[in-house]
Amino acid sequence: MNEKLAFIAIGGNSLIKSKELQTVEDQHTAIQETVRHVADLIEQKYQVLISHGNGPQVGFIMRRSEVARRVTGLHLVPLVNVVADTQGSIGYQIQQSLNNELAGRNIAGQCVTVVTQVVVDRDDSGFKNPAKPVGEFFDADQLAEIRREYPDWTLVEDAGRGFRRVVPSPEPREVIEKPVIESLLDSGYHVVTVGGGGIPVVRTDKGLEGVDAVIDKDLASSLLAGQLNAGLLIISTAVEQVALKFGEPDEKPIGEMTVAEAEHYIAQGHFAPGSMLPKIQSALRFLKNGGQEVIITAPEFIKEAVTKGRGTHIVP
Repeated sequence: MNEKLAFIAIGGNSLIKSKELQTVEDQHTAIQETVRHVADLIEQKYQVLISHGNGPQVGFIMRRSEVARRVTGLHLVPLVNVVADTQGSIGYQIQQSLNNELAGRNIAGQCVTVVTQVVVDRDDSGFKNPAKPVGEFFDADQLAEIRREYPDWTLVEDAGRGFRRVVPSPEPREVIEKPVIESLLDSGYHVVTVGGGGIPVVRTDKGLEGVDAVIDKDLASSLLAGQLNAGLLIISTAVEQVALKFGEPDEKPIGEMTVAEAEHYIAQGHFAPGSMLPKIQSALRFLKNGGQEVIITAPEFIKEAVTKGRGTHIVP
């Protein structure tokens, strides 16, 4: 177990701050702010791996593709390629921003991005039951127009924030580029990997083949963090702490909970599917596979979460 290897799963709020700040330039600015908190951790002598969400970015690219087909007849971009595109574009912004931040602080080290494939099972139930939100949020009064324009979309309400498109989300089974990532870590690099949960691929008689889906990035992060023997998994989100009865008048923040307590809270239905629930489930998998600690908090609290106990800490 490498106690000084931390896996940081960056949430969507680290990339897009609001509906008013959704451009590529806005995203780069948000990432520049987020990596300052990652650099704080590196100053504490941690080596880091970073994953990131890509739900809105996937949605933007797919809508651009659909508009281009409708207006010009240009071919659609397959979902699996869109995931790969976002790994490259978001990874570029993260590695550039973090390297600039480290250089500005005179901290040794460099960050690189690995375009990462993740094996899924072709028979995974996720392909039959689309559940992973992608793209922007739509208000209820937009639904009729969206369904008319995109009749093959599946739309669901996402944690009270509006309606979003959902796509297949199979379970991650194996990270293809794991040996490459290990080599980079051994050479002292910080690594951006399994962006957007990884590019979903299946094994065939002819080798690997990409499939149209989006893997949950927290589950993929948990899988890889455990395989790389990271001691700490940090799941970045929009709130400082996990809470019971979230959004209700008697909301109760949680500073620390055990695996058993977290499982009890899941059974009671405290965590929203598609929002906090997969983060808690990812945390439990990591801990059950030998991880020492999971912290769930907002990016700006990462340093104080590690050094002073802020955020929510989940322990075996």
